Amino acid sequence: MTIQPNSHFLSVEDYLAGEEQSELRHEYIDGQVYAMTGASVRHNLIASNLLVALRSQSRRSTCQVFMSDVKLRLAIAGKDIFYYPDLMVCCDPADRAAYYRSKPCLIVEILSDSTARVDRQEKLFAYIQIESLQAYLILSQEALYATLHRREDDWRGEIFTDPRSMLTLPCAGGLELPLAAAYEGIALGTD
Repeated sequence: MTIQPNSHFLSVEDYLAGEEQSELRHEYIDGQVYAMTGASVRHNLIASNLLVALRSQSRRSTCQVFMSDVKLRLAIAGKDIFYYPDLMVCCDPADRAAYYRSKPCLIVEILSDSTARVDRQEKLFAYIQIESLQAYLILSQEALYATLHRREDDWRGEIFTDPRSMLTLPCAGGLELPLAAAYEGIALGTD
């Protein structure tokens, strides 16, 4: 999540060069950079569970699954934006820049107290502008709770709380994610 904006304008080229050298990650919105905070253990476990589940299914395709260290590049209303989604599935063979992707078919964000508003509002608005995107999945790290936004449903959010739920993700030829698999090995309701 972003915490502190830098007060001067930075070009895309300078941002990308700086990210290669920086020990911290930064998101970039129209010339401004925002430092990212670290993730909790629970957040990391959910992301790891998703990576394993989605990677095993996407092996039969040309799709790639990325977790949090690969940037997403957007251009909205003439503004350059770089986010670090928690997870992305990217299938376009022409989308192969060295440090970012621009055409994901699936994006996943895992909520924390500091990111919830941005993930549910700002990033939802930004992500649905991506022509290649088919689904945006938002997961709570505090409870077994998922919101799935799909292009085919006009981006209306569908909520899942039953661990037996099967999430159908229209990406990579069709991915299926048992909700329980995302939360495997995680004690919810504890710190």
